[in-house]
Amino acid sequence: MDKVFEGFLCRQCEQGMVLDNESDLFDLVPLDPPPAPRRYIACFHCTGLVRTPAGDVTEANQFAVGITFPDDYLRRADPFRVLSWLGPREVFHPNISDRAPFICVGRIAPGMLLVDLIYQLHEIITFNKATVREDDALNPDACAWVRRNQDRLPVDTRPLKRRRIEFTVEPLGV
Repeated sequence: MDKVFEGFLCRQCEQGMVLDNESDLFDLVPLDPPPAPRRYIACFHCTGLVRTPAGDVTEANQFAVGITFPDDYLRRADPFRVLSWLGPREVFHPNISDRAPFICVGRIAPGMLLVDLIYQLHEIITFNKATVREDDALNPDACAWVRRNQDRLPVDTRPLKRRRIEFTVEPLGV
């Protein structure tokens, strides 16, 4: 393996696991052995939307995305080779296909960091980011729904990463 790419993969794993430890809304599961995994499952425990078999749009809180860094990732990044929607299949979002495992976070630059991808995915799942043009959406029905229901969005405003709070505890004089 290319030493530069291997170093990149090691840093992505380290930074991804730090984010995993600092988030209550996200788990990162490396699928390859350390120190340089190239495949992950990102599990999100935040609020997003699904469409029921009856056609109702309702909230859900378990979502999974596959992330893969192909050999040429530092030179070329094809979003449909890097990201795969894993579930739930009934997900309802303009940027996520309801027919194929495609999710669009926008342009992915070559060498885009794993944590940046994770933040983008969180924004999409929680509807902090959504395409509202049907000609540019992976799910045009969800796009039309978003335009009609802007007052319901975003569905989850919690930050992916917890804020650190510094405080000192002093015993009370009794």
